[in-house]
Amino acid sequence: MKGEVLVEGASGTGEGLVLSAPISFWGGVDPKSGRIADVRHPQHGRSIAGTVLFLPGTIGSSSASAVLLELVSASKAPAALVLHEPDAILLLGLVVAKEMGLHVPMAVRLDRTAFAAFAGKSVSVGGDGMVEVND
Repeated sequence: MKGEVLVEGASGTGEGLVLSAPISFWGGVDPKSGRIADVRHPQHGRSIAGTVLFLPGTIGSSSASAVLLELVSASKAPAALVLHEPDAILLLGLVVAKEMGLHVPMAVRLDRTAFAAFAGKSVSVGGDGMVEVND
């Protein structure tokens, strides 16, 4: 499936982690471990590190970009991000990480109706925005 590239970065491969609810990165994700820290989130305790993270939405905070930047810096970021809707504040974390010369994962937009096909599977996101299941 072809996604719209939101932030160019490294191609990534990992388990497709499809979140079943929106998440706030500020307070919702531990930037040191990459685990979902929000006890109210359905995937509480799951690690987003190294996954292809499918976000149905985000719960806003202007600090989300800082948390994503910390995740990238600590090598605990997802291998790629797939968003239903662009989130400029969150994606700013990738832009800043890129400017700092860090290894930045690719971020693409894909309609969330397609997310379920990738859950729990090995997924690759290429530089051209292609999101595909590995056989």
